[in-house]
Amino acid sequence: MLSPSLSNALLDSWDYFLHLAVLLIPLFIGASFLVGLAQEYLPPEKVERKLRGHDEGTGNIAAAGLGAVTPFCSCSTVPVLAGLLQAGAPLGLAFSFLLASPLVNWIAVLLLLGLFGVEITVWYVIITLLAAIVGGFVIGRLELSEYVKDVRIGDDQGQAVAADGGATACCAAETTPTTTHRDHIETAAREAWSFFIDTLPYLLLGMTIGALIHGVIPVELLHAVLGPENPLAVPLAALAGAPVYISLSGMLPIAASLSEQGIAIGTVLAFVIGGAGVSIPNLILLNKLFKRRLLLVYAGTVVTIGIFVGVVFNFLIA
Repeated sequence: MLSPSLSNALLDSWDYFLHLAVLLIPLFIGASFLVGLAQEYLPPEKVERKLRGHDEGTGNIAAAGLGAVTPFCSCSTVPVLAGLLQAGAPLGLAFSFLLASPLVNWIAVLLLLGLFGVEITVWYVIITLLAAIVGGFVIGRLELSEYVKDVRIGDDQGQAVAADGGATACCAAETTPTTTHRDHIETAAREAWSFFIDTLPYLLLGMTIGALIHGVIPVELLHAVLGPENPLAVPLAALAGAPVYISLSGMLPIAASLSEQGIAIGTVLAFVIGGAGVSIPNLILLNKLFKRRLLLVYAGTVVTIGIFVGVVFNFLIA
């Protein structure tokens, strides 16, 4: 038999799980549909072509903007990145795209909107976009191009990057004159449902962990590690995100639970950024493209952005 206190804690966790499910599942389905539309109208090879002709400066702005609106996962982002670098795009420009892609994407924005409201979401997008632009520009000045490997990398369907550095056309279908808007919408709807079904286990796992954090883990323990009384709370959160990363859809329910338990919003966002940008699957893919020093520079840049965002938000929203 369970003790009354544990029974009450588990019931509280179950109630919070249902709350997250009602809030997040409709948002996630809607976000998945927008992701499908974006991939229909802006496939990876088109993004690559748009960025090839840009130089640093305005190119960093364009790269961060396209990285934000193109909802590619790491297995698609890395081939686009490889194509940009092998085609001679500046490293700093490519880094702005790489930094913005996991941190500012449609799923993150819509889920953040549902969990934390308009003000926090808008500030998150602005600050992370600026961080991606500035981070890419600074990295471009460090002369690290020699640490890029000269390799061919497959896309998410196992296809190789083209010999001229471009992504192969199979990564996503180009718009043809015979493709109507209705065709795009129907394809996006099918892809959205497929993406939702594939990602649902991670979303459920994230909601389960978030519910247990909410109902079972003592608030005192969370605050001892991530509370304002710990001066290292934000750096710890940024570093802790990577090893516990399951998927962005799984991270955000955990983030919501931490926020509900009184952890400062900046600390929570540092946790999300660290997990989204320095996840182990992402690093494994980037290891095929970057030598160790450049891989460390990337990881350090993401953690720095996470700490910066965390400190800024904790200052603005005290």
